[in-house]
Parts: sequence; C-alpha cells; structure tokens
Amino acid sequence: MMQLIIDQLHLGIYSCVINQNGKIRTFTQRGVADLYDLLNSDDNFLHEAEIADKVIGKAAAALLIKGGIKSVFSEVISQSALALFNKHHIEVLYTELVPHIINRNNNGWCPLEERTAETNNIEEIYGIVDTFIKQLRAKQ
Repeated sequence: MMQLIIDQLHLGIYSCVINQNGKIRTFTQRGVADLYDLLNSDDNFLHEAEIADKVIGKAAAALLIKGGIKSVFSEVISQSALALFNKHHIEVLYTELVPHIINRNNNGWCPLEERTAETNNIEEIYGIVDTFIKQLRAKQ
C-alpha cells in the first residue's frame, strides 16, 4: 500500500497522502498545516497510518510520531527528522536526506526546523508548532 500512496504523491498535486487502514486522504497545504490540523481534528486517522510526504522536517516528524504513524516516505527529509523517526522506531523511506529543511525563500533554515533544533521532546515540539501556527493564522 505504501507504493500506492507514493505514486499518488508523485502523480497528483498533493503535498501529503495518508493511508489509514485502506482509507486514503490527500492534502495540499504547505508546511505542517495539514498535519497540525489533522492531529487536532482527527488524530485517530494518523494511528498506524502510512504517510507519503514531499518534505519532512523535525516538526512534521514530531507531529506524525505524536499521531502514532506506522511508516513514512518523504521525497526530502532532514537529518533531525530521520533521527527522531529512528528514535521512535518508525519505518522511513526517503529519496533525499538533507542537513536541514530550508525556508521558502531559499535563504536560510525553515522557521520550524530552526525553532525545534534544540529539543527532541515530542510534546515540546508540538507546543512550538502550535504557537507558530496560531501566530501565523492570526496574521492572516
């Protein structure tokens, strides 16, 4: 089933495809917004799920671990995200391993990658993401 969602990720306009026990959902938002929203609205959907995502940094990895995923594929994954998955015994496949995720302007670190650099605590990372998303949405 993992290959099916990887193929969907590559063929569609999706940023993330998740299979939970045969039920497949697709997502299109940038960054961690879809994972954050899913975790807060239907966290059971992530339990034992398989995920195919375009880019996974440490913050996304923490959200997926918090949700209880089984396995993950990422086109691009940061070293800190891979280390976090390995620490939690999550099966990981990836195309490209990078030192860190870069920001959308391609001139520095992704803001969440930078803000989560000093911790591996899943709940602490979730708190950082929660604050970041709420601040971002308050500006819109």
